[in-house]
Amino acid sequence: MTLGRRHAARCFPIFAALLLWPAVSGKSQTTPGGVIEIDGNSPATPFPHFWEKMFGSGRAVLSLRDSYRQDLHAVKDITGFEYVRFHAIFHDEVGLYDEDASERPVYNFSYIDQIYDGLLKQNVRPCVELSFMPRKLATDPSKTQAFWYHPIVSPPKDWNRWGALVEALARHFVDRYGIDEVSRWYFEVWNEPNLDFWGGSPNEPTYYQLYDQAARAIKRVNGRLRIGGPATAQAAWVDRFIRHCLENGVPVDFVSTHVYGNDSSPNVFGTDEKIPRTKFVCRAVKKVHDQIVSSSDPKLPLIWTEYNASYMNEPDVTDAPFMGPWLADTIRQCDGLTEMMSYWTFSDVFEEQGVVKEPFYGGFGLIAAGGIPKAVFNDFALLHNLGNLRLHVNSDDVLATKRDDGTIEIAAWNLFLPEEKGTAKTLSLHFGNMSTRAAKIWIVDADHGSPLRAYKAMGSPKFPNREQQDALRHAARMSAPVDHPLENGRLSLTLAPHALALIELH
Repeated sequence: MTLGRRHAARCFPIFAALLLWPAVSGKSQTTPGGVIEIDGNSPATPFPHFWEKMFGSGRAVLSLRDSYRQDLHAVKDITGFEYVRFHAIFHDEVGLYDEDASERPVYNFSYIDQIYDGLLKQNVRPCVELSFMPRKLATDPSKTQAFWYHPIVSPPKDWNRWGALVEALARHFVDRYGIDEVSRWYFEVWNEPNLDFWGGSPNEPTYYQLYDQAARAIKRVNGRLRIGGPATAQAAWVDRFIRHCLENGVPVDFVSTHVYGNDSSPNVFGTDEKIPRTKFVCRAVKKVHDQIVSSSDPKLPLIWTEYNASYMNEPDVTDAPFMGPWLADTIRQCDGLTEMMSYWTFSDVFEEQGVVKEPFYGGFGLIAAGGIPKAVFNDFALLHNLGNLRLHVNSDDVLATKRDDGTIEIAAWNLFLPEEKGTAKTLSLHFGNMSTRAAKIWIVDADHGSPLRAYKAMGSPKFPNREQQDALRHAARMSAPVDHPLENGRLSLTLAPHALALIELH
């Protein structure tokens, strides 16, 4: 992941609190942005749920843990997500690669089978990140990255053996699961080779050598298997990567890269612009999208295999209600630019900085240690209920959508930067060309669907006991919706800072 930079059924969560609700009125109020018009007959565009099709997670071996699998099930239940991506399938702790006394490769698929059987049992497919280097295949086994589990980032001592390792893994997958299944997976070469996750020198040309060997190995198994890269941080290399593949006849089926809301403009755009984290991710997505469109293969799919509001441990960001408005607004801005965006991560069963020392430390997951949902878990649950058609609206604080059955689902939010206290915001909405007479409203904010206030009230214990964990899970439950009648198709909704609301018309 990213700290290396620094050295759906229509269900809502089972977890969350019935507290006081924001002010809701059937009468329109004057707001700074004026009345938000939502017309049921306005032009609609396809709105695939690109933000919830894939999630990232901690390294491969963690997927064998019961806590990981429970969290996977919980997030699958609220989003219906299809793919998961993790690092280090070639790490020695997985036990895939060894050499015999004559230094000939020996493959052991015991843990490999347990890992992928476990995913498929929950109807989740992998994006197989081909990383990192097994110790006995590394040119320099001492060349490791700073993560707690010390992944080896060295180039291989034998490039043909690297290709043979990739081929053996892919062939095993096809033999075990069948080509019709494995052809629906994704294979991605390495992780963030432009940072300290890749020890080749110079890093970009040697990464292309790594990629070329892996891509050709994948296609030797079966041409239907999908391979892509460069899996870079900071939205880097994509234009040159595409050019390299096309000019050298190297297979590529999709492009992948990463960015975070607190990345820097010099690193991502080569400028000194001051871009807030509320805009940064989609600016980078647009940059890469445009590079693909301008390339010789303009229809290459773009899969954003890591993103979040922060690559650091910032409790006021990833643990906090701020994530709901940030996520909704990011979805609004990135719509139409990418096939999938993989939120980093679905769970805090995660050890890049070592064993988790407390539940709310700014971890990247939707669920904190101990199976405690964060506000962002409920945010994903709300946003899952948006329709698959997007209606035009005259506001940057609203996403209006229509479901297949004609139900109108609207996300509305009050977004401030996490360091800003913010103020309440009243949104005045008018629904035109609809026969609706009432609305159901769900809210996630500091008082609804977040365990943080309950955690603070119990003294912020680093290791909550079982009763405290139960209380925190209860505090994190989604509040029941409020039913509210409309007057002449009008609704006024006051949202607290960092609040996300889902409005369903009926």
